[in-house]
Amino acid sequence: MAEVFGFDAYSPKEIAGRVETVGVAKARLPLVTQIALGVLAGGFIGLGALYFTLVTSDASLSFAASRLLGGLTFSLGLILVIVAGAELFTGNNLLVMAWASKRITTTELLRNWVVVYLANLAGALGLVLLVFLSNHWQMNGSAVGIHAVKIAAAKASLPFWDAFFTGILCNILVCVAVWLALAGRSVVDKIFAIVFPISAFVAAGFEHSIANMYFIPLGVLLKDKLAANGAEHLSWLALWSNLVPVTLGNIVGGSVMVALVYFFIYQSGKAAAK
Repeated sequence: MAEVFGFDAYSPKEIAGRVETVGVAKARLPLVTQIALGVLAGGFIGLGALYFTLVTSDASLSFAASRLLGGLTFSLGLILVIVAGAELFTGNNLLVMAWASKRITTTELLRNWVVVYLANLAGALGLVLLVFLSNHWQMNGSAVGIHAVKIAAAKASLPFWDAFFTGILCNILVCVAVWLALAGRSVVDKIFAIVFPISAFVAAGFEHSIANMYFIPLGVLLKDKLAANGAEHLSWLALWSNLVPVTLGNIVGGSVMVALVYFFIYQSGKAAAK
C-alpha cells in the first residue's frame, strides 16, 4: 500500500535539522518582529496561566484531578505560541543547536534571548493589567482571585535552589514539547505533541519563568483587594527573586539538557565537518 503523503512524522534526526534551521531564522528576525512576536508569546502564556487559575480554583476537585485539568488547560499557552506563531524565550533556548553548529553567533543568540525575554515580560504584564481591570478575578465569589494570590505567594516564597531545579525540569519538558511539535505535519499533530509534556510539567509543579511573569504580578495587584493568607511577602522584588533562579534553571534545562544533548547525538558530526 502506498504511503500517504504527509501522514508520517519527521524522524528525530530530521527534527534536529529543522530545529537548527528554525533557530537561524529566529535569531535573524528583524528587531521589531522579534519584539511584537515576543509580546504575543507573553500574552499567550498568560492566557494559559489564566485558564489554569480558573480551573484549579475549584476547591471541589481532588488533588490529582486539579493537577491534571490544570496542566491540560495551561497547555493552551504553548499551543497558541506554536500554532498561531510567537517568540517564546523558553522555547528559544533551542537556538543553542544553531549556535553549537556555528550557524549563528553568540551575539545573535544572546540578543534574541534578551529581546524576546523582555518582550515576553511586556506581554505578560499587559495581560495582567487587562485581567485586573476586567474584574475577571471576582468570578465564583472572588475564589478565582484568592486562588491567584495563593499561587503567586507560593511561587514568591520558593527557595532559590528549589526554583532553580524546578526551572530545569520545567524547560526540559517545554523544549521537548517544541521538539515534538516540529515532528508533526498538521495542526492536530502539533497540539497532541504539546499537550502531554506541558500538562506534565504543570501537574508536577515545575517553574516556568514566562508563566511566572503573569502569576506573580497578578498576585501583587490583587493581594490588597482580597483576604488571602500568606501574601504579605508578595512584592515586585519577590517577582525578580523568583525570576532569577527560574530563568537560569530554564536556560540549563532547555539549552543544555535538550538542545546540546540532541546536538551531540545528531548534529555534532556535521558541525565538525564544516
